[in-house]
Amino acid sequence: MKKSELNLKLKNYAKPDTKKSVIQISTTFLLYAGLIVAMYINMKKGYSYWITLLLSVIAGGFLVRIFIIFHDCSHQSFFTSPRACIIVGNICGILTFTAYSDWRKAHAIHHASVANLEKRGVGDVWTMTVAEYVSATKFKRAQYRLYRNPVFHFLIAPTLLFLVMNRFYKNYSKKKEKISIIFMNLMIIFIFVIAYFTIGIKNYIAIQLPILFFASSIGVWFFYIQHQFANVYWAHNETWDPFRAAMEGSSYYKVPTLLDWLSGHIGYHHIHHLNPRIPNYNLKKCYNDILELHEIVPITILKGFKSIFLQLYDEQQKKLVSFSKLKEQIK
Repeated sequence: MKKSELNLKLKNYAKPDTKKSVIQISTTFLLYAGLIVAMYINMKKGYSYWITLLLSVIAGGFLVRIFIIFHDCSHQSFFTSPRACIIVGNICGILTFTAYSDWRKAHAIHHASVANLEKRGVGDVWTMTVAEYVSATKFKRAQYRLYRNPVFHFLIAPTLLFLVMNRFYKNYSKKKEKISIIFMNLMIIFIFVIAYFTIGIKNYIAIQLPILFFASSIGVWFFYIQHQFANVYWAHNETWDPFRAAMEGSSYYKVPTLLDWLSGHIGYHHIHHLNPRIPNYNLKKCYNDILELHEIVPITILKGFKSIFLQLYDEQQKKLVSFSKLKEQIK
């Protein structure tokens, strides 16, 4: 099938359904709020904090789902009304500690430059080529190794990203993005003030921090697998093809049904990059209906874990390779 024919088919799914959107918001927000209330009651009654931590894992899953709604609003794919997307997007942003306009700008850059070797650096996972790593200083190699270390990348960095890094301006931040960051920071302060006069700062942190930890780690993991896998497509600017970047530079991450639901079917990431105007609740149906989309070999849970050990892009082999493959080259 030609690209034009496939894109025409995809447009049939790029239509927000207000009823589905409202139901998704209602169920997600109510269940998330219910879990937080349950966590607070558990602590208030003096029961084991381990119960609160267990509930925070589930709540973290629902916070990921809220972030997917936030994500769809940034693409203006969740509602036909741009204003509705902005309002809901900002509400979701407050819950996920993420400035709406700022993140929207970064994510737009990501979509416009994914898999382009000359345009790395905004909204993506730091990826060095083999040649760049070999010629880098020992200090830069050490930085890159730390960044790519699974413990740091998936267990430490995600929480730091949402709690700390999201509080500051970026290189691309203009007036609109800066205002959104200021607004978000003020809202976080407001939340802490409300918590101080209601449930208490200690209880708020004991509830919110583990939720954010699990949600951010899950979210970063998904984003990583979506663009970091063995035969991922990368190209220099002069030969970069946006269609190949979507189909071969973005994965189909096949996960269990519950995780697929909580993550808003974002595992069908090749479809999302082909047409970001498709709302999350249409992605799975789109995949099932269009057989040409099945040409992409899915990444399973097991294959996803193997991707952790692929850290560098080899331009000669056109695939990601591990640090261990370079030992002889950098002695």
